[in-house]
Amino acid sequence: MSKETKTKLKSVLPFLLLVVIAVSAIFAVPEAAFDPASVIDPVTKVPKYTYNSGDISWMLVSTAFVFLMTPALAFFYGGMVGRKNVLSTMIKSTVAAGIVSVLWIAVQFSLCFGQDWGGLGFIGNPKTFFMFKGVMSGEPWSLAATIPLPLFSFFQLMFAIITPGLVVGAVAERIRFSSYSLFIVLFAVLVYAPLAHMAWHPEGLMFKWGVLDFAGGTVVHISAGCAALAGALVLKPRKTSLAVSGPANIPYVLIGTGLLWFGWFGFNAGSAVGSGSLAVYAFATTNTAAAAAGLSWMFFDVIRGKKPSVLGFCIGAVVGLVAITPAAGFVGVPQSLFIGTLAAMVSNIVAEFLKHKTGYDDPLDVFACHGVGGMMGMVLTGVFGSKTVNSLVLDGQFLIQLKGMALAVSYSFVVSFLIFKFINFILPMRVTAEEEEEGLDASQHNENYVQGTLLVKNGVGLEEKPAY
Repeated sequence: MSKETKTKLKSVLPFLLLVVIAVSAIFAVPEAAFDPASVIDPVTKVPKYTYNSGDISWMLVSTAFVFLMTPALAFFYGGMVGRKNVLSTMIKSTVAAGIVSVLWIAVQFSLCFGQDWGGLGFIGNPKTFFMFKGVMSGEPWSLAATIPLPLFSFFQLMFAIITPGLVVGAVAERIRFSSYSLFIVLFAVLVYAPLAHMAWHPEGLMFKWGVLDFAGGTVVHISAGCAALAGALVLKPRKTSLAVSGPANIPYVLIGTGLLWFGWFGFNAGSAVGSGSLAVYAFATTNTAAAAAGLSWMFFDVIRGKKPSVLGFCIGAVVGLVAITPAAGFVGVPQSLFIGTLAAMVSNIVAEFLKHKTGYDDPLDVFACHGVGGMMGMVLTGVFGSKTVNSLVLDGQFLIQLKGMALAVSYSFVVSFLIFKFINFILPMRVTAEEEEEGLDASQHNENYVQGTLLVKNGVGLEEKPAY
């Protein structure tokens, strides 16, 4: 087979795969809408479960909040990269909404929340909800009994979408779009799904250990942070000229931060899967940790001789949001202030060390912010988790958290590293030196957002058009 034929085949495969899934969907039998009154207990002769309209309303809103975080992340990351890589960075985060949504309906929801496969507590049976079978009319999830199963499913989908999008910042400005798209698929199936099952399914390994992860410290942030570390190691550093380029658009970063902060209320408070007091607690701890962390990062920079910066406050606030994520419904509001302050300082130190003392190149400090921030959150949940806030907190919780964190870190890093190596074997992951110098917006997508104009290839050169 010639090189040209192989290239053509690789370009056609994603479309063919989508067509196969779409055609397969034709044969799935539509289900009746969920109706609790139709499921009658044979003994009591009353409905087996009752939905709560307040909980349904809050979870619909929370689901929309969490979805907003994906375009928010695109703005956050897009503003921090160099001007020649804004759009390529933004689309890699955003395209996950398409890829993971299709994958979720087909098989990923089953892998995360399907019946435990093999009794190992590792992953769900892919047949449980294959092609969304039994979801629309199914009984509610056991830990979210007051909302319909499809609503729970779509709330969880939003977490699955944003997680691979977080990894983008570590491999920005040098990875091919096609390779990253394949990474999203493999990461979703081989890393995210097992961790979600282990941490959040009642039969999951970490769940049985008693590991507490309220909204995704292990499943989302540690997994993404460790995958970011693996990806940056496999891809190697950027060219020096790109590595020293400044942020393209700091107002984008500020907009992204504000939208992330807003969406995170759904991310954390929505993880109470109801509109009760626990959601209020998570809402309060989320805002407090973010505020404290933003100030902590900014003031810590000032102590070291820097000026207070927009980037510093924005990055710090996001670290605070990351760190409080596993703890949001387990710790008190005053303790969340400490968690945000300490996590920002530690992540700041790690980011500076990696940037200036090693050859490691993580352009947007994803490992330092999400990986280390998630680890800090998991550990501090064990330190400050209170039975007064949540009865799920156990004696010896600190050691349980360390055990769960060790599993999540080792598993997500090793498997992500192997995924990147595998992709690099079948597809060149890194663009050529010429394409990297030209910028991935132009070389990968035939468009480039530069200083308010959109530069589009016209066959001869780059033609300026108004940006929109």
